[in-house]
Amino acid sequence: MKRPVSPPPLDQLLQDYGKDIPRIMTAPDPGYLHWDKLRHETPPEGLSTETWWLCIKMMRLTGSKQIPLRDISGLPFSFNLPDKVLAALHAIDSRTSGRIGLSAPVATEENRDRFVFNSLVEEAITSSQLEGASTTRQVAADMIRYQRKPRDHSERMILNNYRAMQSVREIRSAPISFESLMSLHRTLTEETLSNEKAAGRIQQPGEKRVDVVDHTTHRVLHTPPPAEGLREQVEALIAFANRAESAEPFIHPVVHAVILHFWLAYLHPFEDGNGRTARALFYWAMLHRGYWMFEFLSISRVIKHAPAKYARAFLHTETDDNDLTYFILHQLGVMETAIGELETYMERKIDQLAKVERLLKHSDLNHREIALLSHAIRHPDQEYSIKSHQTSHRVAYATARSDLLKLSGLGLLAQQRRGRKTLVFIAPHDLETRLEKL
Repeated sequence: MKRPVSPPPLDQLLQDYGKDIPRIMTAPDPGYLHWDKLRHETPPEGLSTETWWLCIKMMRLTGSKQIPLRDISGLPFSFNLPDKVLAALHAIDSRTSGRIGLSAPVATEENRDRFVFNSLVEEAITSSQLEGASTTRQVAADMIRYQRKPRDHSERMILNNYRAMQSVREIRSAPISFESLMSLHRTLTEETLSNEKAAGRIQQPGEKRVDVVDHTTHRVLHTPPPAEGLREQVEALIAFANRAESAEPFIHPVVHAVILHFWLAYLHPFEDGNGRTARALFYWAMLHRGYWMFEFLSISRVIKHAPAKYARAFLHTETDDNDLTYFILHQLGVMETAIGELETYMERKIDQLAKVERLLKHSDLNHREIALLSHAIRHPDQEYSIKSHQTSHRVAYATARSDLLKLSGLGLLAQQRRGRKTLVFIAPHDLETRLEKL
């Protein structure tokens, strides 16, 4: 990835074009573009590209809010709330205000644990894949569902990420602390680092800091601050994470969570696992502030589809006077996409379950058995075990065994034995036909 072209220094622009400011202050800001893109746009009539940029910068600086984060030279980071940000925040608030529990029979209390499990698996897999894990989704999902031990480094990364996301859910009601942040990192990186002592520990003074490098071009994209003073900077991050919602200036909770994501990634305090920790911290912040629907969302799934845009959002911030608005806009877009994917998924699940339920309306099957059959209809030859069914629905072993044996006895699943002890249950190709005959 090429680094974006940095804007001309503001002091030089003011020296060259400052006298024109009163005349140009009405020039439009076309969608919060970075200089790297704006320089290719046609400026308003009568303005050069440089004077247009000066106008935009002056208007942005007038409305910006600073945060406690500083770069290596001591300059603060700040953000703006242009209309695009405000509109996105309104959409996110509106679309995550309980609709999932009101209109969707698929999101009943009985099914909630299964959806949470699936979302945790999805986030664990894609967040790890962003950091280099190469295992396929199906293999990784089966590893977690069947509680199989990881066979390689990639599977270990994914299992760690799954456990870390579970931890985030468990600690969401409590303030984040230095110790809990270190514990989260330790969970994410256990048995995956060449230096095992680096798990759950920030880098120390005298240690070589780890640059962020483009793995394709091998260019250095970000050099983090030196390790000297890093503990104090992480403590400042934690203090910001725990700031009261009523604190001034007001920062919208979603913006607050996005800033935490950027802040930890910018400090890059760990030898490895910084991106995964930053995204986990984002989830903690969202759940901590009551955005419970984010239990069902995977932002890493969206980021994985366009990782270059994710990296560029960081670079745009760093190369334009530490303006966090670029990263905020990118992440709000990621969230809106993830919410849209969830809504589509929920609609599809509603239709699928309704179809199964119509076929089974005269049966005595429970919600777990109906959910498994809905999945089996879409996945002929899919194998289920007592352990996988137990894990997916968080029920006792005996309950899971009873469910599967019942479905097998009804002829809805084929039963096979693997080895001496393991029973597997297989979805037949003609399951819908069999259901119609019940």
